[in-house]
Amino acid sequence: MADAWGIEPGWEDVHGDWHDAAVATRSALRVAMGGLPDLDDPPPRTRPVWFVTAGDSPAVERPCDLVLEDGTAVAATRTLPPDLPLGYHDLHPDDGGTVTRLIVVPERCHPAPVKAWGWAAQLYAARSRASWGVGDLADLATLGRWAAADGASFLAVSPLHAPLPIDHQEPSPYFASSRRWRSPLLVRVEDVAGFDPDDPTLAAAAAAGPALAADRRIDRDRVWALKRAALDHLATTTPALAEPAFTSWRRAEGRPLARYAAFCALAEHHGTGWRSWPAEHRRPDAPGVTRFVAKHAERVTVHAWHQWLVESQLAVAVDQGVAVIHDLAIGCDPAGADAWLWQDCLADGVRVGAPPDEFSAGGQDWGLPPFVPWKLRAAGYEPLAAVLRSALAFGGGLRVDHVMGLFRLFWIPDGAVAADGGYVRYPGTELLDVLALESVRAGAFVVGEDLGTVEEVVREQLAARDVLSYRLAWFEPGPPTSYPERAFAAVTTHDLPTVAGVWTSVDPDADRVRPRLEALVEQPGDAPVGDVVVGLHRRLADAPSQLVSATLDDALAVPERPNVPGSGERAENWNLALPVPIDDLAEHPLVAAVADALRAHVR
Repeated sequence: MADAWGIEPGWEDVHGDWHDAAVATRSALRVAMGGLPDLDDPPPRTRPVWFVTAGDSPAVERPCDLVLEDGTAVAATRTLPPDLPLGYHDLHPDDGGTVTRLIVVPERCHPAPVKAWGWAAQLYAARSRASWGVGDLADLATLGRWAAADGASFLAVSPLHAPLPIDHQEPSPYFASSRRWRSPLLVRVEDVAGFDPDDPTLAAAAAAGPALAADRRIDRDRVWALKRAALDHLATTTPALAEPAFTSWRRAEGRPLARYAAFCALAEHHGTGWRSWPAEHRRPDAPGVTRFVAKHAERVTVHAWHQWLVESQLAVAVDQGVAVIHDLAIGCDPAGADAWLWQDCLADGVRVGAPPDEFSAGGQDWGLPPFVPWKLRAAGYEPLAAVLRSALAFGGGLRVDHVMGLFRLFWIPDGAVAADGGYVRYPGTELLDVLALESVRAGAFVVGEDLGTVEEVVREQLAARDVLSYRLAWFEPGPPTSYPERAFAAVTTHDLPTVAGVWTSVDPDADRVRPRLEALVEQPGDAPVGDVVVGLHRRLADAPSQLVSATLDDALAVPERPNVPGSGERAENWNLALPVPIDDLAEHPLVAAVADALRAHVR
């Protein structure tokens, strides 16, 4: 049982063996949450949060005025009205007592399609001949049109989260400066209003951009330098920053956008994340930040404009006839925008990771700061809601990376290795309520990445909320016919070997995975990789799961996986493009054969 702070006494590994959390570890985790190392006193009391299921009419303790999310006032004398809208409301007692955050939620998430197939892609790797060295939103639109024309129902893509807007661009889409805002690297510059191909500066950039694809290894730093210069040129030579649609959108986005744009201007000015800034800039509400924004108003406006461009192009990209499934990373860069904006809700002195398992003997340290459970609740779950709302927008679905993080996370104290961490429990029921609320509002279904060590009660609660399980051929002990119905079935994911990597023994985990692959496909040991890829996806199509998917990496027989966890600064991690431009997917024979194999899932 967890203590009052949510710290668990130990953890059970994938083999069922128990590991006690060290006393020093538990003390460090308590301090990270604002407690004292040697006292078990509970966290401080905060404003109440009350979750109510839509349609219910529970009693109130005393007469109240209920202020709805839209500002409407409703009287609640004895009970709550049964027709309250979904959302985040405030209950004000008539006697002047503490205000309660009232969150009205649906029973479950938006439903997912039944019997559908689709593709999964790392968007940065899905380059076309026109893109500037990295996959962008115009490429996402191209993928969507191609997938829809081929009969697919969905397209799952890697996170679109924003990195730090500095010269060096973080390659991992799962180590984002902000999960609420999106990467300007995604902008197709030629599609920006005002782009003039006869402008010498823009013409030179348009010629240099596609040339970056000559190297399969993606150089995000060069891409960002080129795109930033071109966008800055457009901002200063066209009336883009005064465009009425942008001005109206910026006003509607209000304070969250203003603060994010201020952060970006500060990061650009200092060249680093906020933890190394002068003290006057380390808090968003500091007077020094206000003075900086006034002095650098144009750069702040440019960074807000970048987000407008991304959102405008994303709205077009997702409207191509398939449901786009976005991906939500488990955390954020400790030096990034989200950590700066929500620093009062995040734990300091710890990082999120995973305990040792069969694929990582020493465990994993992701370097991400976690939300403090009691502080997140005290904030009325507003940071979580904002992140989910952004991730669910402009798409038909959402994959939640490491969905167990809604229930507990593995915290690692500074100075300790991953194996010396411990689990901290979260109010999972309430976090699922927020997820369901944002899912229904967006009309988008949810897939929970529930791989690794997962408590059975977690899967039961996810299923009860219509969150699809994530089932991989590399992990499941039985054939695809044994997979659950409420699931997203696939062969692999970005952190695991590709089929070609296993069959050709290129992948570092090939020997471990090959017996599983051989059990699933009846192929001789010297069979061509393409035959193995198609055969495996034919088996996958037999799964009763609602959704089945293939990665473009497998359909193109790519031997390298996108990322090898625990490999440090491996140059290839998150930096390898697909071996062919996406313009050629429609004519690629192996891609066509994999698509035909998956169509059997629907038939």
